[in-house]
Amino acid sequence: MAFPSAPYDDDDTNGSGGLLARESAGDNAPALSISEISALLKRTVEDRFGFVRVRGELSGVKRAASGHLYLCLKDENARLDGVMWRGGVQRLNFRPEDGVEVIATGKLTTYPGRSNYQIVIERMEIAGEGALLALLAKLKARLEGEGLFDPARKKPLPFLPRTIGVVTSPTGAVIRDILHRLSDRFPSRVIVWPVLVQGQGAAAQVANAVRGFSAMEPGGPIPRPDLVIVARGGGSIEDLWSFNEEEVVRAVADCTIPIISAVGHETDTTLCDFAADLRAPTPTAAAELAVPVQAELAAFVADLNARQRRALARQLAQARERLEARSQRLPQPQALLQGQAQRVDDLGERLRRALVHRTEIAGSVLARHAGALRPALLAARVSHERERLDARRLRPEVLLQRIEHARGKIDALDRLRRSLDPKAPLQRGYVLVTAPDGHVVRTREDAQARPALRLEFADGTLDVSTGSAAPPPARPAPKPRPTARPEGQQELF
Repeated sequence: MAFPSAPYDDDDTNGSGGLLARESAGDNAPALSISEISALLKRTVEDRFGFVRVRGELSGVKRAASGHLYLCLKDENARLDGVMWRGGVQRLNFRPEDGVEVIATGKLTTYPGRSNYQIVIERMEIAGEGALLALLAKLKARLEGEGLFDPARKKPLPFLPRTIGVVTSPTGAVIRDILHRLSDRFPSRVIVWPVLVQGQGAAAQVANAVRGFSAMEPGGPIPRPDLVIVARGGGSIEDLWSFNEEEVVRAVADCTIPIISAVGHETDTTLCDFAADLRAPTPTAAAELAVPVQAELAAFVADLNARQRRALARQLAQARERLEARSQRLPQPQALLQGQAQRVDDLGERLRRALVHRTEIAGSVLARHAGALRPALLAARVSHERERLDARRLRPEVLLQRIEHARGKIDALDRLRRSLDPKAPLQRGYVLVTAPDGHVVRTREDAQARPALRLEFADGTLDVSTGSAAPPPARPAPKPRPTARPEGQQELF
């Protein structure tokens, strides 16, 4: 295919563009690739803005699974993308959230993949105390909405804890003030969990210490505290910020042991104070709230003991007075017993007369029966009873007569038995005809209907065949007797 000729000459130098890009001799602007121009831009931006501090409001904060933080810094008229690598994120002293105004320190660079520029943040701080307070108010509102500050969650403090756990720095003045005040008021066992109270990693250590006390089992090698004190001295809002971190607040709210928050001075307030069961204005005040004064407690117990003794003495005196008043209203014992004494005398006299009367009656009965026990009467009674015994003895002739009478009855029954015996006629030449199954044949028709009959004589039986019907097929024919039929024997029918 042929193309039309160009309307201009290739050597034309009038500055107009041609169809094909050509480089002429002495040209100092060669064509660059996209990667080359992107690299030049990246190097130029990084060289020019190798260290910058940018102030803006966070927006679109997102933490990737790799740990890197991606965000956007913006003000009223512009926005700047930013990234903070995982190492820098781990060094942050606060949790970045949308809407927080910060000052980010880092360097500008370009991202060729999207043809934009961004800031690589090395350090990020909250821009002023106002922004920090705004972040604190926002976090407080969110946690309060979850119910972490609800008064219903508060646990009552023990009156006299045996063991007290303290979460604080082991080298500061706070722990010495707490121990000194506990020693003055009521010496108790104290377990100190050393932590950092400000700076990088302080929030994680405080939260782990609170969870560690809560997870201790009763009866273990280390006694489980009855009360926990989270304490720190005073400082600026930045110094106390670790106790505003969400993980510390949640750990304090979830602690199963009653906990006192004593962070800062009386005017300092942290979110840990709202989540704790009780807030103390100072660490020293926390020790005072934790235990009573031993001397005052002993005096109070002594006062209770004295009041108890006085109350008992007063009750005894009142009871004695009531007893005396009521005893005066009671009758004299002699008056109470006069009627009963007279009754006893009357009953004693009646008993004496009754015994005499009963003795007289018994004597008369004995005299009456003694007359019936004379020897002559007893001998006559014995003779009479002997005659009655002789009359009841059995005589031999009476027994023999009864035996003969019974023998006659037995003989009559035997004769009747012999007369009724069906086989007795066989002795006189009669024959008893039965079927093989034992049925007695009484008629000629019954005999003709059976194929075989059994004739019973006085001296034995004889089986005969009637010839009128064949034996049943279900029963095989009996095996023939080894002896032959006698000559001249005929069929009965």
